[in-house]
Amino acid sequence: MSKRDYYEILGVAKNASADEIKKAYRKKAIEFHPDKNPGDKAAEEKFKEAAEAYEILSDTQKRQRYDQFGHAGVGGASGGGAQWSGNMDDIFMHFGDIFGGHFGSAFRDFARGFAEQQEYGGGQQQRKQRGSDLRVKVRLSLKEIANGADKKLKVQKLVSCTHCNGSGAKDSNSVKTCPTCRGRGIVTQFQRTILGSMQTQSYCPNCNGSGKIITDRCQYCGGQGVTRAEDVVQVHIPAGVENNMQLTMRGKGNSAPNGGINGDLLVLIEEEPHNELLRDGSDLIYNLLLDVPTAILGGTVEIPTVEGKVKVKIDKGTQSGKVLRLRNKGLPSVNSYGTGDLLVNIGIYIPENLSSDEKRIFEQFQASPNFKPNASSRNSFFERFKRMFE
Repeated sequence: MSKRDYYEILGVAKNASADEIKKAYRKKAIEFHPDKNPGDKAAEEKFKEAAEAYEILSDTQKRQRYDQFGHAGVGGASGGGAQWSGNMDDIFMHFGDIFGGHFGSAFRDFARGFAEQQEYGGGQQQRKQRGSDLRVKVRLSLKEIANGADKKLKVQKLVSCTHCNGSGAKDSNSVKTCPTCRGRGIVTQFQRTILGSMQTQSYCPNCNGSGKIITDRCQYCGGQGVTRAEDVVQVHIPAGVENNMQLTMRGKGNSAPNGGINGDLLVLIEEEPHNELLRDGSDLIYNLLLDVPTAILGGTVEIPTVEGKVKVKIDKGTQSGKVLRLRNKGLPSVNSYGTGDLLVNIGIYIPENLSSDEKRIFEQFQASPNFKPNASSRNSFFERFKRMFE
C-alpha cells in the first residue's frame, strides 16, 4: 500500500508556512489523540500518521528532500525497505513541543510512560530492547543509478549470541523473576496532567523492563546477549537515487539482547563521477566540441549515453552554443515520474596552429561574405549566451 502525501495528511498546501504546518498538526493531534479515542485503532493510526507527516515537514532539510524526491527522499523508497522511524514516544514528544510552555512540559513528562503503556498493552508484555543502527556507504556508477542495483554488503555487526540465544544468561537456571515488578516488566504510577489524573506505566528500573534478573552471565557474550560477527546484507537500490540520499533497511542493523528488536541499516548513496556526462537532477549534460568542417557542412557524430554510444545528426551551419535534446536519454526519477533527457551543448573547436596550405584556404574564406557574421547571427548568439545565466 502506497504512503499518503504528507501535505494531504495535515490538510495544508505545499507552500504552507512552518506556523501553518504546526497549527495543522496540533489540530490533528488533538482530534485523534488516544485519550479522546480509547480503543480506536483507526484514530491511533491517524495520530501516528499525522506525527510522521509533522516530523518530516517541520524539518527544513527533510521537507526539502521530500518536496524533491517524495517518500524515497526521506527514507521511504519502495524496495529499499524504508519506513518512518518514529514511535509513540516520538509522537508525544512532538505533541509536547507543539503546545509549548507548561502544557508542553506536562506532555513530555508523561510521554515515555504513556507510550510504553500503549505499545506493550498496559504492561502485559516485557520490554524488548532495540539494537543500534548501522551506517554504510554505497558507491554507484551512473549506469547503476539509471537501472537500479542490487548490492551485497559485508557488514560487521552485533548478532544474537548463539550460546545463550541472546538471553545473556549462562543457562535457564541462571535467570530469576525480578522482585520489583514481579516479572511484569513495568511499574505503575499516578500523576496529574492537563487531561486530569492519569495512571501511567513505565518500565521497571531494576530489570530495565525485561521482568527478569540474570544471576549467572553467559561466558561467551559476558551477559550482553550479542557478539560481533560479519554479515552479508542484500540491498536493493531503486533507480534514480541521488548523491547523499539515504535508504533505510529495517531490522538489518545491530541485534538487541533478550530477543529484542534489531536496529536498522542506513545506506548512504555516493555517486561516482562519470568521465563524460554531468548530472543535473534527472537530466544529463554532455559538452560536444565540433570540428569546423562538421559544424559548417553537417554530419554525424557519436554521443555517449548511460547505456553506450548513439549517433546524432548535426545540421549544416550548426552554431556554437546550440543545445540538442535527446529525449528520455537521461535518468529515471526516483519517484517514477518519468525519465530525464540528455542535453548536448555544442561548442566549435578552433585550431590554434595551421599549416601554410590551411592558412591560405582560410585567408580565401576570410574575404567571403558567407564567413562574416550578420546582425541576425549576432543576436542569436547573445540570446543563447544570456540564457546560460538566467
